[in-house]
Amino acid sequence: MTAVPATMCAAFQATTARNPEAVAVRTAGDAITMTFGEWDARARELAGGFAALGIGRGSTVALMMTNRPEFYPVDTAVAHLGGVPFSLYNTSSPEQINHLLSDSGATVVVCETQFLSAIEQGRHGTGVRYIVCIDGEGGMSLDELAAAADPDFDFESAWRAVEPDDTLTLIYTSGTTGTPKGVQITHANMVAMVDASIRLADATHEERVLSFLPSAHIADRWSALYLCMALGNTITTVAERAGFAPGLADCRPTLLGAVPQVWQKLRTGIEDKLGEATGAKAALAKWAVRVGRRYSDARLDGDHIGMALRARHAVADRLVLSKVRVALGLDDLKIAISGAAPVSPELLRWFNGFGIEVSDAWGMSEVSGMGSICPPGRVRLGTVGKPLDCLEVRIAEDGEVLVRGPIVMKGYLGRPEQTAEVLDADGWLHTGDIGSLDLDGYLRILDRKKELIINAGGKNMSPATIENWVKAFSPLVAQAIAVGDNRKYNVALIALDQEAVTGFAEKHGLAADPVVLAANPELESMIGAAVHAANAKLSRVEQIKKFRIVPDFWQPGSELLTPTMKPRRKPIHARYATLIEDLYA
Repeated sequence: MTAVPATMCAAFQATTARNPEAVAVRTAGDAITMTFGEWDARARELAGGFAALGIGRGSTVALMMTNRPEFYPVDTAVAHLGGVPFSLYNTSSPEQINHLLSDSGATVVVCETQFLSAIEQGRHGTGVRYIVCIDGEGGMSLDELAAAADPDFDFESAWRAVEPDDTLTLIYTSGTTGTPKGVQITHANMVAMVDASIRLADATHEERVLSFLPSAHIADRWSALYLCMALGNTITTVAERAGFAPGLADCRPTLLGAVPQVWQKLRTGIEDKLGEATGAKAALAKWAVRVGRRYSDARLDGDHIGMALRARHAVADRLVLSKVRVALGLDDLKIAISGAAPVSPELLRWFNGFGIEVSDAWGMSEVSGMGSICPPGRVRLGTVGKPLDCLEVRIAEDGEVLVRGPIVMKGYLGRPEQTAEVLDADGWLHTGDIGSLDLDGYLRILDRKKELIINAGGKNMSPATIENWVKAFSPLVAQAIAVGDNRKYNVALIALDQEAVTGFAEKHGLAADPVVLAANPELESMIGAAVHAANAKLSRVEQIKKFRIVPDFWQPGSELLTPTMKPRRKPIHARYATLIEDLYA
């Protein structure tokens, strides 16, 4: 991108003009491919159809579909009309759908057949007039939508009328507290985000990105839609969770972001695979992993690396570590980040030991995606990297992180009072995160401002720090919730990882029932070992004195977890109030 465009529409049109024959979107194995020229042509057809349904500047269109190629021309068509396409989480209940459709003012919904029933139930009392079903009956088809276009529709005039301050999309916040709010991201916001991202990664049209995160999350829209529109690179879509690992190997991404739980599952898979080796191969694998970790830790900690360790690492990498990276599809990464939730530094060190330079990053919907990241080759664990060069950061007197710049949102849709609570008159966004900046400008996020534990002795503690250490020592733990506000000591609730404990259950001849597993003495002992190991990493006052495994599997998008798997602490505390009191009895 040689010149910064004014809108994402202008960015996409320039990209398409440069190389219309380049593959823009594909599925694994090239079962489906779509060039930029084909994407643009289909978007033009659909834009005419949407215009015939009354969609224009400021109109909202809701999308509910999996990660698939059809999403791209649909979303782009609406944006080129000056409309506001936004995505619903596929796990949304009819009640949640009703709120989002009502709050957004959507008049059209585009969905897959599998979500049609939930949409039909959720649309009652809203302004939705049309449903477009992309893969079956029950609504207007995409071809019927395109055929509805006025022959005189002027696509060029429509997209050229879009202004930088027009809203590009809505990102509904996960809502760990209160009702989800629609974050308004403008064309100018995303143009600035994309431009800063390209400079940071020194990105080119040859980048490869895997689209597997929900398009309702800003991370997927930024990395696997808008970046592609401006850069002209290739996206591989993965529609189902089971397709992630094979999709990763097929795509071989150069840029990859995932939530901590995905990285933890990748680690478990690698460990299981290496654990299958026997004899000399097993010994070689253990030696290589040990050498890789020693070499990586020294590099991350700025320690001297002697010639002997360099030589051993070169051998370990050639014989084992590089082969692991190739098998996973992680051999060509330029940037790999963990985001959306706190991550254990131990997990990051583990991947770095394999030559997979994963680092923590920080962002939020209100800053159009990513706010800070470790530059390539300059990972500093314990931090979330350096702020993008377009973002100002300062720390308030109470430790809250404040940010200002062109990527900061326009505001919350229809909520001026709540917008004013976080966005002050000088343009500073009050993030709600507690953090600090070191002398080199790296940002540390300590906790959420409203989630700090303050014990009976007045000691402030980060629950995320405590919880991450527990999760670091056991793949069986999906969520650990530290409790201790106004108490003499800390306790924890442990939610099991459904996939991991199903394997445990099969091995031990047990039912994969959370009630049964929560009461299993062997499983309790294994979790206890993880808590004990975590306590060794914590100060005495932070340590967990007692824990209890909850008899439920927590699902993303439920009343207990946001769709991005952040815990909703108040509902959790309310549901398990009796259990918590028993721990303090």
